[in-house]
Amino acid sequence: MPYRHTLANSVYGFESLKQLLAKASPARSGDQLAGIAADSEQERVAAQMALAEVPLKHFLNEALVPYESDEVTRLIIDDHDTRAFQPVSHLSVGDFRNWLLSDQADESALTGLAPGLVPEMVAAVSKLMRIQDLILVARKCRVVTRFRNTIGLEGRLATRLQPNHPTDDPTGIAASILDGLLYGSGDAVIGINPASDSLTAVTTLMKMLDDIINKYQIPTQSCLLAHVTTHLEAIRRGAPVDLVFQSIAGTEQANASFGINLGLLAEAHQAALALGRGTLGDNVMYFETGQGSALSADAHHDLDQQTCEARAYAVARKFRPLLVNTVVGFIGPEYLFDGKQIIRAGLEDHFCGKLLGLPMGCDVCYTNHAEADQNDMDILLTLLGTAGCNFIMGIPGSDDVMLNYQTTSFHDALYLRRVLGLRPAPEFESWLQQMGIFENGELCGSERALPRPFRRALDRLD
Repeated sequence: MPYRHTLANSVYGFESLKQLLAKASPARSGDQLAGIAADSEQERVAAQMALAEVPLKHFLNEALVPYESDEVTRLIIDDHDTRAFQPVSHLSVGDFRNWLLSDQADESALTGLAPGLVPEMVAAVSKLMRIQDLILVARKCRVVTRFRNTIGLEGRLATRLQPNHPTDDPTGIAASILDGLLYGSGDAVIGINPASDSLTAVTTLMKMLDDIINKYQIPTQSCLLAHVTTHLEAIRRGAPVDLVFQSIAGTEQANASFGINLGLLAEAHQAALALGRGTLGDNVMYFETGQGSALSADAHHDLDQQTCEARAYAVARKFRPLLVNTVVGFIGPEYLFDGKQIIRAGLEDHFCGKLLGLPMGCDVCYTNHAEADQNDMDILLTLLGTAGCNFIMGIPGSDDVMLNYQTTSFHDALYLRRVLGLRPAPEFESWLQQMGIFENGELCGSERALPRPFRRALDRLD
């Protein structure tokens, strides 16, 4: 067997790099469901020790999903920047971990290295890291993007205002938007998951969001989280599209289950760029991912779910997105069983995405049938804030009444900003202060009157 390690007088062998990665992965229910997880903690440690000895350059020579049959693999190999990889090309996975934790790996070095890393490398090194390692390295990575404001600056935390409604009722959605804005939420994006993917329903909401942003001159962007083909048709019909959304995965087969391929994403990217709606930048894509998506489509090719997730980041990186969001606990306990697994997965995803040069956010969430609760989410939320996460979700009461899952609220963002000294995107913060919502970087006290424009808006909602 090509990969071996002796531990406690037992010899553990691993037939392939794919198997080695799966056996080295921290425990999670999805890998157990797929039948690829380590059989014992001792085997997991042996796999991690063997993985630490693998040269980084080996990941360029042993494709985990065949090059000939998978366009994501071809993207990873063909787009690899050998010059950017050079500073760490001589290292093993274990040595790479040590280098990442050293003072040599500062913000400048990590920014320059990102194009030289492939997803399998960062997935591998993450499997050797403790929670504090994942936080420390991710915090050193800075990924800044722009459309109508600036996201990802040091000392800043943005939020996606998520005003979902079970029937796409414009009045209910408008009420949630007003609520979120008054708590300082919405600088990453005002993003709606539509209950219907019909073009009429989607374009109606697009126009409503565009009207709100223009009327109140809010320095933010909007997005309807409909399928990319719906966005393309909306663009053709002249709808006001800011960001194009799509869920993505780490294999061609998994993306096909979403009804997409790289060519379709490229077409949507070019169509959105041609609109020229950004005032500060041209990062026009919004992607969502999640561990377990490839396995749920039976399209994981016997890869562990965390490595599959990292491969999805290669797809995202190709299109220079404004936002990438790992919806970490949304798929359910079949893939991430409890709070401990969700916390670990969220920090892994953020670490891997940032190391690959992506503007990572996280939907800190869980489904009601998972062995998790809001205390687990408080832990992950606080750790992600410490790790330099670009954005989180903001939902009324942390309970999404359309998607039926638990996530983070407007109040959670206020908590994280206050405790860690974080502030909204600078352009959005200035707007909040002009509107009388924020003062000196903090939410104005309850004794302050509702800003006049919003009093009028509230009257109309009533």
